[in-house]
Amino acid sequence: MSENDMMEQEEIYSKVLRAGRRTYFFDVRATRAGDYYLTITESKKFTNDDGSFHYKKHKIYLYKEDFASFKENVDEMIDYIINEKGEEVISERHQKDFKKETDDDSSKSGDESEDENKKNSESFTNINFEDI
Repeated sequence: MSENDMMEQEEIYSKVLRAGRRTYFFDVRATRAGDYYLTITESKKFTNDDGSFHYKKHKIYLYKEDFASFKENVDEMIDYIINEKGEEVISERHQKDFKKETDDDSSKSGDESEDENKKNSESFTNINFEDI
């Protein structure tokens, strides 16, 4: 039996969640002993300078003995976030019509830009490497 046949045989049930540039794959697979486990794969698309693209993938393997604790922790984290910040997405970057501000953005006056630059430079900590 080839390695591809083994992979196909191990994959029992799958779901896909598309979320912008990210795609999440939820796959039930079988161990050699015939038990089931879950893999969660995050795949994120990146575009190269030449227009070609590649994907970066991160995978989590979740076994039955960890299901209850994992689900409890995920539920707790989700509840915390919703209780603290609500369900509305507040990050501009995640909005479909988001456009990154540029330096020549005419919506800011010169004084506002100077004030913002001053705040940014004041928050910078000057590190002298001779002290190390």
